[in-house]
Amino acid sequence: MTRLTGLAPIVGPETRLLVLGSFPSVASLRDQQYYAHPQNHFWKILQALWPEFPLPEVSDYAARCAWVRARGLGIWDVYASCERQGSLDSAIRDAVVNDFSALVATCPQLKVIAHNGGESFKHAKHTAALGLPVVRLPSSSPANASWSLERKRAAWYDAAVQAGLL
Repeated sequence: MTRLTGLAPIVGPETRLLVLGSFPSVASLRDQQYYAHPQNHFWKILQALWPEFPLPEVSDYAARCAWVRARGLGIWDVYASCERQGSLDSAIRDAVVNDFSALVATCPQLKVIAHNGGESFKHAKHTAALGLPVVRLPSSSPANASWSLERKRAAWYDAAVQAGLL
């Protein structure tokens, strides 16, 4: 199996809510963009939280990253690298966890860490050690079909409110 390396974090000094996924999908690694799979609800959820601010087109990923930072959001993953066939979290092997404390030092306004899904939440003990509130979000993945988009949006809304973003 080939060792895969994740994406750089999207954060800035204005980041108040850090959303942690598990590890980028095959589509995300190929495109070098978080949540690149068109069926993932991630970008739809964010647009629903801030409908007054149109989300830039998929083709302008740099503008999407700027949009995320302007909302006070940060995006990263719990795993820096791993071995995996396909995109399922259940296929992740020999994973190396990211250095959360180093990242948090670059985000002085950070208020809440939110884990996007169960695999990410397995590492809540690492993020809770940073002394910030930790939230478990329903996965935005299309594999999480038991949660409707509206139900996901409501849970994500609560995390954004807790971080002072809404």
